[in-house]
Amino acid sequence: MHMTYDGEADAAYITLAEESAPSESAQQVAFIDTPNGQTQLILDVDSEGYLIGIEILAASAGLRGDVLDKAQRL
Repeated sequence: MHMTYDGEADAAYITLAEESAPSESAQQVAFIDTPNGQTQLILDVDSEGYLIGIEILAASAGLRGDVLDKAQRL
């Protein structure tokens, strides 16, 4: 598992699994709103339905600072 953070976009990405093989298309389950009313989640799944990553928009509003501090900065 690995997390990156783009401060300019205020977006984080948590990679849960290796990328899909080039012949496999990842699909997205878009825009899951969180209770804080700001942060949105986008789930990436591979062609077999396995969750491979999570994109977090408005990450600074939805992730604690200590979590963001551990992310690789882009």
